[in-house]
Amino acid sequence: MATGVTCCLGLIGVAGVGESGPAHLEVREAVAERAAADQRASRDFTRRTPPAAAALPPPAPAPSATPATKEPPRRPVAPKRPRPVAGLDQRQMDNAQAIVDVGREMKMPRRALVVAVSTAMQESNLYNLASDVLPESFDHPHQGSGSDHDSVGLFQQRPSSGWGTVAQLMRPAYAARAFYAALREVPGWEDMSVTAAAQAVQVSAYPDAYARHEKRATTVVAALV
Repeated sequence: MATGVTCCLGLIGVAGVGESGPAHLEVREAVAERAAADQRASRDFTRRTPPAAAALPPPAPAPSATPATKEPPRRPVAPKRPRPVAGLDQRQMDNAQAIVDVGREMKMPRRALVVAVSTAMQESNLYNLASDVLPESFDHPHQGSGSDHDSVGLFQQRPSSGWGTVAQLMRPAYAARAFYAALREVPGWEDMSVTAAAQAVQVSAYPDAYARHEKRATTVVAALV
């Protein structure tokens, strides 16, 4: 670009030295037109912008995280209640279950379970009884009442005889535990009849009454173990 302009100016100088007149004007006009054309070409080159780059596609949106499914809290499963057998109702069967469970926890043999259930059948008909003699016994869960001195609970144990407090004896599990503990202290109880073993613990006025419950008690224990 710069070389072309210089060349043209040189021609003007040469022509100016040797000639004048119309020919000189034609040369000057030709040089001027050439310079103007070069300048236009220069401006077009400078101002020409590169083609716009092809537009890139927008980035794909990141997949949103799926929230974890939260399971609803599980409700505690209620313990299955034993189905009554041997003519018992549900309350009696529940009490028999408590007696058997304590015996098994204490590692008592099956015969001891039969002795205990037979005893409770005779003493309270397998109901947790308060005592009409002890008004405080009615402050605790009960399933009826008796009036045999201060005897309370499934085994009709007497607080005045050292079996425990009224509150303790009105709890079936405690009453059963007290009975088994006393049975263990009877020498040779394993070789006794059911009624003799029960009488050795209870010291009842009707020592032979326990025998009539042995068969039903055996059926109940078999259903619970």
